[in-house]
Amino acid sequence: MRLALDEAAHAVRGGDVPVGALVLAPDGTTVLATGHNEREATGDPTAHAEVLAIRRAAAKWGGAARWGSPQASSSEEASGKGVSGRRAGAWRLTGCTLVVTLEPCTMCAGAIVQSRVDRVVYGARDDKAGAAGSLWDVIRDRRLNHRPEVIEGVLAEECARMLTDFFRDR
Repeated sequence: MRLALDEAAHAVRGGDVPVGALVLAPDGTTVLATGHNEREATGDPTAHAEVLAIRRAAAKWGGAARWGSPQASSSEEASGKGVSGRRAGAWRLTGCTLVVTLEPCTMCAGAIVQSRVDRVVYGARDDKAGAAGSLWDVIRDRRLNHRPEVIEGVLAEECARMLTDFFRDR
């Protein structure tokens, strides 16, 4: 979570709300990708920390070599199972953990479910827009085909303080 807090500090420099995220490989220590809010910096309303980290992790994870798996064979690539060295279904972040400083919103919760992340760890609750247990619980909705584990409240006070300080200064 401390790495996610460091990433959140980068968002402020671009004028964005300080939310940081990272995706950990299944070993729980290797950082596959990071992201911080970039909506103001890029003019992209979907540029939330979680979405950016998931996109970057999927791009890295989905190459010919997957974490802990042998590389795709040349016969698989020759047979068309891979496009540009990527294997079909390689976008799935199975076994990975998303760590984020603020409870994900509904858009991010949807991206989390669709990416097949196994675990979400977040800091501060978002009582106004949270979709991992506060306002909604999209991530663990029983009607969906994938329900990641959710661990909440990790360094919650520090995560909330960063957000409070940002909005107080505005």
